[in-house]
Amino acid sequence: MPINRPASFKYFKTSPEIIRLAVMLYIRFPLSLLNVEDLLHERGIDVSHKAVRYWWNRFGPMFAVEIRRKRVQQLRAFSKWKWHLDEVFVKVNGKRHYLWRAVDHEGEVLEAVVTKRRNKAAALKFLKKLMKRHGRQENVVTDRFASYRTALRELGALKKQQTGRWLNNRVENSHLPFRRRERAMQRFRRMRSLQKFAAVHSSVYNHINQERSLTSRDTFKLTRTAALTEWRQLFSG
Repeated sequence: MPINRPASFKYFKTSPEIIRLAVMLYIRFPLSLLNVEDLLHERGIDVSHKAVRYWWNRFGPMFAVEIRRKRVQQLRAFSKWKWHLDEVFVKVNGKRHYLWRAVDHEGEVLEAVVTKRRNKAAALKFLKKLMKRHGRQENVVTDRFASYRTALRELGALKKQQTGRWLNNRVENSHLPFRRRERAMQRFRRMRSLQKFAAVHSSVYNHINQERSLTSRDTFKLTRTAALTEWRQLFSG
């Protein structure tokens, strides 16, 4: 979708502030569209859940692209980052699909790719997209799934692979926010919808998540305020 920053909100009667708030509530928290409508109503904002659905479909990917663009530039400035890779199954219209996800050693979600199969070709697709966007890293932590090994060998990065019983807890724990969100949405009906939401959810989660358990209360409040301020300025013209 082409992004036209000055005209992003041009033909909408609702203010950009309300649109940003509705999109953030829906993506960040495990809420249904009706839940978001009720929360906005309590704040004196009268919008339909259908409007919230339209806003998230139109502006969610645009917000995610802008967030990702800034963060990728920062991440590529560091060369000694460790990747953690894992995949989980997701039901799409009753059929099993696979969501491949990569996070760095701090829990930053780097990439999310949906495939119909869990094999070498799918692993190659995932790794190529990851390397194209983020470059090559020194260490790649995976489970003992054989397709990772064969795909990394083909890419000439087999020596970077690390496997171990608890080494991949970082990415396995990072699945939990998406799983909670998936249940609230009552699963997905199309593969394209899953890919779209997984990508948007990853970017918004990266932006909002502040790892509050690892910092002092004062530091957490400062970083949270900075994140919300930056969110309110997305496509402000």
